[in-house]
Amino acid sequence: MNRQLLVEALLNYLRSTFLQGDERNELDERTPLLEWGILTSMNTAVLLTHIRETFGTPVPPALINAANFRDVGSIADLVLDLAPAGK
Repeated sequence: MNRQLLVEALLNYLRSTFLQGDERNELDERTPLLEWGILTSMNTAVLLTHIRETFGTPVPPALINAANFRDVGSIADLVLDLAPAGK
């Protein structure tokens, strides 16, 4: 899985699902998702389901923390680290 494509896919998902499209295009790879209130506990649960269903990568509860979900780049790195071989 290509990191840049994954980042773009995650950004598009977050924009369409939680930001009503992000018309001003403010969300980027390093936007602090927790600080900006984009990832609430409910939104994180929705995102985790999306990651599991779309990328085939379940995230273990022990890895659901502020460091791994601080921005889209961190989430992409986590998904790549957890991705099954060959994906």
